[in-house]
Amino acid sequence: MDSETAWKADAAALADCISALLTVVRSAEAEIGSLLAEIESRGVMELFGYRSVARLFEHLADVPKSAAETVVKRARALTPGRNLGGTPIPAVAPATGLVALDGRLSNPMIDTIVGALIQVPPEHRDDAERDLLTFAEDAGYKQVAALGARIVAHLDPDGAEPDEAEPATPSRELSLRRKRTGIWELNGRFDDETGTRANALLDSLAQRRTTDEGPDLRSPQERYGDAFSDTIDLALNTPDLPMQAGERAHVMIAVSLADLKSGIGQATLGDTDTTPNAGIGRDTLGDFGSLPKASAGRATLGDLGTMSAAEARIHACDCKLIPAVLGTKSEPLDLGHQHRLISTPLRRALYLRDRGCAFPGCHRPPRHCQGHHIRHWADGGPTNLGNLVLMCAHHHRLLHRSGWQVRIAADGLPEFLPPAFLDRRRKPRRNNLHQPLPFAA
Repeated sequence: MDSETAWKADAAALADCISALLTVVRSAEAEIGSLLAEIESRGVMELFGYRSVARLFEHLADVPKSAAETVVKRARALTPGRNLGGTPIPAVAPATGLVALDGRLSNPMIDTIVGALIQVPPEHRDDAERDLLTFAEDAGYKQVAALGARIVAHLDPDGAEPDEAEPATPSRELSLRRKRTGIWELNGRFDDETGTRANALLDSLAQRRTTDEGPDLRSPQERYGDAFSDTIDLALNTPDLPMQAGERAHVMIAVSLADLKSGIGQATLGDTDTTPNAGIGRDTLGDFGSLPKASAGRATLGDLGTMSAAEARIHACDCKLIPAVLGTKSEPLDLGHQHRLISTPLRRALYLRDRGCAFPGCHRPPRHCQGHHIRHWADGGPTNLGNLVLMCAHHHRLLHRSGWQVRIAADGLPEFLPPAFLDRRRKPRRNNLHQPLPFAA
C-alpha cells in the first residue's frame, strides 16, 4: 500500500492491511524456523562449518545472540528433528508448528503454548495442546498462559516432590571412561579447596570469545568443556610433567599419506604415551605417523579409537612426524626419524609476528595457539614463516571446515577472507587486538 492509498483508506482497511502483513511475516518466521531445524538435523558443522545453528542464524540475519538463540529454541520445540545418530526427536508442540506455518500465531503466543506444554506430562500433551490452540483462536497470549497454568495444576496438583536427600560428602575422586562411541565421560568429586582452584582456572579459560565471526554462542557447558581441553594443553606444555619410559606425555595418531592428503577417511587414536613437545595439532599432544601403506581410509589414535582423516589433517599442521612404511599386515617395514615440523626458532618468530591467534577479533595468547600451514605440508606447502599463521584450536578448526581462508599479505602479515555467505565481496579482515612489539619499526 503506497502512501497516497494509505491516506485515503479508512481505519478498517488500515487494520486489515496490517493483519495481512502480520500473517505473511509470521508464516515466513515459522518457515525460517523449520529450515533452521532441518539444518540442525543434517548437521550445521557439515553444511556450513559453524558449531551451532544459532551462530549461523545470527550472522545470516544480523541479529543479536539472544534473538538468534530464541528463534532456534522455538524452532526445536515446533519441529521434529533427528540427533546425530539418526534417532527421531519429537517436537514439544508439533500441532502448534503447523498452525504457525499458516501465520495465525504470534511468537509470544507460540512461546506461551510451548512453555505450558513443557510442564505437561507427555501422555497428556496432545490433549492439552489441542485445548490451548482452540482457546488461542479467540484469546490473547496472556489468557492462554492462564489456561496453561490451570491445565498444569489440574494434572499435577501437588507439584514436584522436594529433594530431601542429604548432599554427599565431597571427596577427591575422579574417573575417566571411554565409551564405545568414542565419547569420554568424566566424573569426579573434590574437596572445597580443589574445587575452588579448578573453578578459578576454568572460569579464566571459559570466557566468551568475541571475534569478527560474531558473538560467542557457546552454552556454559560448551565453554567449560573447551576450557577443560585448553587446560590439558597447557598442562602438557609444562616442562615439569613426570617422565614415562624416558618421554613426556603424548598421543600417537597414525594415518595413511593418501588419506592425509585427501582429508577423506578415518584416523585412529591411541593410548597416552610420553614425548617432548608431542602434538597432534597442538604443541604437546602427540606424535604424528604418516603411513604410506596402511589400512585403507583409516588412521589410528593409539589403540583406543578413530578420528576422521579431515580432523587428523588439522592436527598435522603442527606435530612431530614419524614417516613409516607398513607391510600388508601393518608390520613396520621402515621407520624414519621423528622430526618437529615447526622448529622452536620458527615458533618464536610466529609468536613475535602474530602475538596470538591471528583470526580477526580473537584475543587468545600465543600459549593457547598452534601453527597452521596455509598450504598444507602434505600438499607440498613449505614450513616457513610465509606459509604459517598462529591460530587457537577453535579458529584452526573453523578455518579447515568452513569457507574462511587465510593468506599472507604484501606487508608480511596474515589476513583472512570471510566466506561468501557472510560477505559477498570477501573483503580481507585482520586481527587488531594483539598489540605489536613496542620497539617494532
